[in-house]
Amino acid sequence: MTDRQTLLMVGTRKGLWIGRSDQARETWSWEGPHFNMEEVYSCMIDTRRETPRVLVGASSSWTGPQVARSDDLGASWQSTPEGAVRFPKDAGAAVARVWQLQPGLGDDVVWAGTEPGAVFRSDDRGETFSLERALWDHPHRTEWGAGYGGQAFHTLLPHPTNADSLTAAISSGGVYQTHDGGSSWAPRNQGISADFFPEDQRYPEFGQCVHKVSRHPSRPERLFAQNHGGVYRSDDEGGSWQSIADGLPADFGFPIVSHPHEPDTVFVFPLAGAEGRFPPDGLARVWRSKDAGESWEALGSGEDTGLPDAFFVGVMRDAMTMDDHEDAGLYFGARNGCVWGSFDSGATWRELVRDLPDVMVVRAGAV
Repeated sequence: MTDRQTLLMVGTRKGLWIGRSDQARETWSWEGPHFNMEEVYSCMIDTRRETPRVLVGASSSWTGPQVARSDDLGASWQSTPEGAVRFPKDAGAAVARVWQLQPGLGDDVVWAGTEPGAVFRSDDRGETFSLERALWDHPHRTEWGAGYGGQAFHTLLPHPTNADSLTAAISSGGVYQTHDGGSSWAPRNQGISADFFPEDQRYPEFGQCVHKVSRHPSRPERLFAQNHGGVYRSDDEGGSWQSIADGLPADFGFPIVSHPHEPDTVFVFPLAGAEGRFPPDGLARVWRSKDAGESWEALGSGEDTGLPDAFFVGVMRDAMTMDDHEDAGLYFGARNGCVWGSFDSGATWRELVRDLPDVMVVRAGAV
């Protein structure tokens, strides 16, 4: 399919903006805000059916969280029925935010991750949701901590060929996985350090503060993780992990993004540390590995086509993404309201929009 439109969704603390371009992605038009003054922590572009659907997880301080859907690429919106992403009464909890929306295997399955830490499933393209009760009732749950941004399942990775398998990650609880359709869940954190624990307890079964996990659909057994101090790779679907942080200027950061067409290519945005939360030396750089983390190179230097050299803000876990064009575009949004794009795998960059509110999520797709 050629000549597809490029859609870029940017969720912020004060609404959603939508960028549109053609396949060349040279010029962009922008519209927004949608969901004005609502926090948008998650959005999703669903192209599994002939008519694309976009979903947005928005949270209002007055009316609470909702999942809204659009079948005309944002021209109009419909809210899910009241209570669509809600805990059962006996759970004794209330959803504060929807942190993740992710298409599942098949045409109709959509996964949602929430704060407090829970996973919900929809079998009707995001119109109604039900709680994954076995994970909510897991004996570890009461011992999960809350990261600086809250306790949330921010990563949901459905297996691309096995509908019964889902990998999920939570701050601060770690990586969990089901292989039986949600009937049982097991931690998958072996080899991941939790440096904020006492020295003799730094490799616990669970409790790690994972920031994001990614994988490539053609090699589902390989996972990449960016943690609160640590960058890791697993080649056995989370059964064990090894550090791939050597060569990076810092092992702290939030996003980690797999290239949609190159299973060995992965991108990160390192930050100086938990205290500063801005790039080392204030240099905005995306770092790329083309050999699954064996080596790294910095991208974004250059007087006319590079990223800023005085950049004292962070990029959040879901604010870096790639589209699915054959020549895939790479994007990130920052907490100063700017969104940058590269259409040559990070070699050169352009600022696509600026002066938005604090960017929390960026999603791109060819529609």
